Amino acid sequence: MAGALDRRAYGALPDGTPVERFVLRNARGMTAEVISYGAILASLRAPDRASAFANVVLGYASLQEYLADDASFGATIGRYANRIAGGRFVIDGRSYELARNNGPNSIHGGLKGFSKRVWQAEGTVEADGPAVALRYISADGEEGYPGRLSVEVRYALTADAIRIDYAASTDKPTVLNLTNHSYFNLAGEGTGSIEDHEIMIAADTFTPVTADLIPTSEIRSVDGTPFDFRTPTAIGARLRAGDEQILLGRGYDHNFVLRANPTREARLAARVCEPRSGRVMEVLTSEPGVQLYTANFLNGRHRGAGARTYRQSDALCLETQHFPNSPNEPGFPSTVLRPGDAFRSRTEYRFSTSS
Repeated sequence: MAGALDRRAYGALPDGTPVERFVLRNARGMTAEVISYGAILASLRAPDRASAFANVVLGYASLQEYLADDASFGATIGRYANRIAGGRFVIDGRSYELARNNGPNSIHGGLKGFSKRVWQAEGTVEADGPAVALRYISADGEEGYPGRLSVEVRYALTADAIRIDYAASTDKPTVLNLTNHSYFNLAGEGTGSIEDHEIMIAADTFTPVTADLIPTSEIRSVDGTPFDFRTPTAIGARLRAGDEQILLGRGYDHNFVLRANPTREARLAARVCEPRSGRVMEVLTSEPGVQLYTANFLNGRHRGAGARTYRQSDALCLETQHFPNSPNEPGFPSTVLRPGDAFRSRTEYRFSTSS
């Protein structure tokens, strides 16, 4: 049995635009809920070592809360995930100005990025499981970005994973960096700190940042730093280290440079284990980087679907991506997408249990 798909109304925007919810179920009992507002992964239920299921991503109980959200819970981020310094970049000698919504910088696509748009959605049940494809057309000039961009994000629930495939094309040269901004707590949403989660990141280097979290251009070795997760380490082990980069980020909010990937296929980027439940999450991606974010800016203002408030270090994000500020860093992998080129990227969050 490949699984099942349920499609239903989820509410409407103030202007009457309808929003839908899709519930994907696989044969093992895992479920994923996706809403067409923001192409958001609103819930993901996975089993622990005793086969008890829990929602392992942070999120809200209603559309109204998602409309007011400023933390991007579960959202698809674009056109450009993460930060662009000064809210500007140059392509082919032409300068483009973006909305500055993070101090002097632009973050996560601007004032109304992809996470605040309603996507057209279509669900299917295929041989490897249920899936929902969400499509959005970003107009030329939207949030300052050039080109009419056609984007598709496809969530598929396989036997043991939620797989996210991204595709895009443009009619003018533009920059593009897409990611999913899910906050994970493998003990279950609303259960408290993730500091005891053990994490491995397949990265020998990272990109240090300035005071406003813009990369400095340097690619620095993780050796001898709190950023060395090449072997499994509890997230809290060095979270309060006196390291300057930890202080600047208020914790971890940094891009890790994944090892070279000549095949461009999705490969292992990170592995997270939660000792009490035994849940294990492996992150596979075709992207060159991953942002580890330890929910440093959650401060009790957000109440989740389980009616509990979220605070700092109550979750972690592993945002697969190109590097922050790449449009202004010629030494970073390029994020320029040109007419005739097809953008494709895959990220997979795969679940198992340990004994």
